[in-house]
Amino acid sequence: MALRSDWSERDCSMARGVDVLGDPWILLVLREVFFGNGRFDAMKLRLEVSDSVLTRRLADLVESGLLTKRAYNDGGRTRSEYVLTPMGEDALPVLNAVTIWSEKHLPAPSEQAHMYVIHSVCGQRTGSADTCTGCGERLTAATTKWHSQTRTDAPVELATAVVPSAEATKAAAV
Repeated sequence: MALRSDWSERDCSMARGVDVLGDPWILLVLREVFFGNGRFDAMKLRLEVSDSVLTRRLADLVESGLLTKRAYNDGGRTRSEYVLTPMGEDALPVLNAVTIWSEKHLPAPSEQAHMYVIHSVCGQRTGSADTCTGCGERLTAATTKWHSQTRTDAPVELATAVVPSAEATKAAAV
């Protein structure tokens, strides 16, 4: 999923990672899915993004293996929602790092415009992307909450990866 150039074959690990995660829309789409917001219309509304931009980024994330589609019934028709794969869940420290860095270095436009990374096991806000600075435990999607004050009054548990069943894997290959 190249931004302007294809960096997927570069010798530099950072360049290959930026090839996948370097688009701001990609990070914001992943944020929505971690928040449990994996349905197209809900993401579009929250992100204030065009159909074409969101469609392209979702396709890129599925193609790269960070998201997968899961069917759900929308009261009469079957639709797809996007869920994290284990590879997508492994991107959590990147999103945490951007959030923590932003909170530390960039001014918020309002008192509500803050988002914090919380270790759900000890309940402490952390200043590290992958380890709780309160208790030292490793942060995972299952043990991390985000508190976006523009969304909710309380921290939100993050979505975790969905491991596809053998039947779903066979169906997707057909």
